[in-house]
Amino acid sequence: MSSTQDDIWLVLPPLLMVLGLVGIVVPALPGTLLVVAGIAVWAVTTHTVTAWVLLALAVVVAVAGRVLQYLVPGRRMKERGVRTSTLLLALLLAVVGFFVVPVIGALLGFVLGIWLVETGRGASRREAWARTRHAVVAVAQSMGIELAAALVVVGLYVLGLLLT
Repeated sequence: MSSTQDDIWLVLPPLLMVLGLVGIVVPALPGTLLVVAGIAVWAVTTHTVTAWVLLALAVVVAVAGRVLQYLVPGRRMKERGVRTSTLLLALLLAVVGFFVVPVIGALLGFVLGIWLVETGRGASRREAWARTRHAVVAVAQSMGIELAAALVVVGLYVLGLLLT
């Protein structure tokens, strides 16, 4: 392999991980998947037992994070009376908001969508706003869980760099 090809394989794993972490905070990229892809590229190019073990651990952490990402906030929203259909309609309005109001439209559309659906279902304004707050907190909690899992995977990569 030439020096340039070696450099690409050296830079690609951390680049994928940084893109993945950005993709978690700005949901435009498959965040955790890119972070795991980064450690997978490193494991394939390093080709040591340590790298493969750390890749396996990274996959376990990523899957556990994904499961928790849906279970914990979903349970919280169900306890607070926010229906899944409310979230789906709010996501639809978030997509519309993304194109109507640049930068913050998705967030505005999501929040407004939850509030409108809840008031449309007969909830009082106060109750609709409380459910909207709970849904926004649950979405933030979901992103936090995914970010924590991805950071653990990045930590495993750093550990692998130190060990190999």
